[in-house]
Amino acid sequence: MATNVSEKGIVYNRAKLWQIGFFTLNNTATNIYLFLIGFLSYYAAGIAGLAVVLVSTLLGAARVFDGLIDPAIGYIIDRTETKFGKFRPLIVSGNFIIALSILMIFMTHLLPEGFRLIFIVLALVVHKIGYSLQTSATKAGQTVLTNDPKQRPLYMAFDGVYNVFVFTVGQFYVANYLVAKYGDFTMSLFIELIATVMILSTIFTVLAVIGISSKDRKEFYGLGEDTVETTSFREYWQVIKGNRQLQLLTISASMDKLGHSLGREAVVTVMLFGILIGNYGLSGTIGLITVIPILLITLAVTGVARRTGLRKAYLTSAWVGVVSYLAFIPLFLFLDDPTVISLESIGFATILFILLRTLSQGFGAAPTTLVVPMIADVSDYETSKSGRYVAGMFGTIFSFIDQLVTALAPVIVGFVVAAVGFGDAYPTVTDTLTPALFTAIMLLAFVLPSVCLLIAAITMHFYKLDRKKMEEVQATINVAKAKGNGNGDKISAV
Repeated sequence: MATNVSEKGIVYNRAKLWQIGFFTLNNTATNIYLFLIGFLSYYAAGIAGLAVVLVSTLLGAARVFDGLIDPAIGYIIDRTETKFGKFRPLIVSGNFIIALSILMIFMTHLLPEGFRLIFIVLALVVHKIGYSLQTSATKAGQTVLTNDPKQRPLYMAFDGVYNVFVFTVGQFYVANYLVAKYGDFTMSLFIELIATVMILSTIFTVLAVIGISSKDRKEFYGLGEDTVETTSFREYWQVIKGNRQLQLLTISASMDKLGHSLGREAVVTVMLFGILIGNYGLSGTIGLITVIPILLITLAVTGVARRTGLRKAYLTSAWVGVVSYLAFIPLFLFLDDPTVISLESIGFATILFILLRTLSQGFGAAPTTLVVPMIADVSDYETSKSGRYVAGMFGTIFSFIDQLVTALAPVIVGFVVAAVGFGDAYPTVTDTLTPALFTAIMLLAFVLPSVCLLIAAITMHFYKLDRKKMEEVQATINVAKAKGNGNGDKISAV
């Protein structure tokens, strides 16, 4: 049913709660594949027989390629109009391509040794094309789902819950079930993991398509029929150069994503829990313990965003994340035996570790989630200035810079572990802790994530699209739509 919600004289295009919840699953559908790819290093090095530094470089290069093709994907999104809408065809085709690429990637070991490198590179290229199609639709689709400043932050609440399922429950599933079942990262383990991921991602994609179906119409694209067309890459470049808020948000989001990616690299988790603490299964168990507190943090940050705006919520989360990551360092420097962090005999060190883990994972991850609705804000800001609707290009610009920066994550990990003596194989739970390995763990798990978040927070201080500014932006768009429709009529929300 069509509804109009007016606040301060502004008519907002609002979504139903279930529509936001369903469409957010599009991000989950790709995140669950991202979780799977996090273990690719163990498959490529341990089963396909590729060298550690080579594997990490390949993963980094694949992300660079993803960034390079993103502008083309954005152009496709902005130019796409079908009877099924702009976003739904891209979501479905992207998910299908991702699934196909995963099957290709994890059959590399079946090929003759001389063909494996070429084949896995080809498979990763296919994977990144599908990944870009589906993830770009997640970012750009926020603009049509809702433009209400009180509703857009709800994406974070849903995405936070879904990410807990993917990364926390997923880690427990791998560490406490699959590794326990198969003993190590064997091909049997990967077969079961791949099947689970593919089934879940397909279900999430179907629900996402349902969620955006009634909003995926031209009347919700920018100014509707009166939207100014952007037909060339030169025009896109002029838009990018003239939008300072886009530039600031892109830098901030990229640095936050790099730090977050480093902390979630599967190798880093193995090193932290399996080698430093001496109990890899603890990663999954502590993950489950922190589920509720992290969800409460997510809801609290969402509440801040709805009351005071996305910018303030981003800054608050980033600064708490910086302090939380840095606090791990003195904990481990002054702890004689890190293996005392255990749930079998809970002491001060265990309690402090769980607390810091909760704060760093909860607040450290919040800015990454907040960025998605903030991209929609930047897109609306451009529409209010120029009348252009370039949500597809804006979404993929973020992915472009994001991928170029986060491509460093597996490369950094690969070179750091190689520098401490693991050039032929990644550290596993059977390796012994050495002073060099301890330094590598501190650097990868805590120091670098905190530095990245610090840069993100400083950059965000110069970003101007706060709650008040976004109300002005939506009011400007309302006036433009009213003039275009004649007689002051405004479009209705579904």
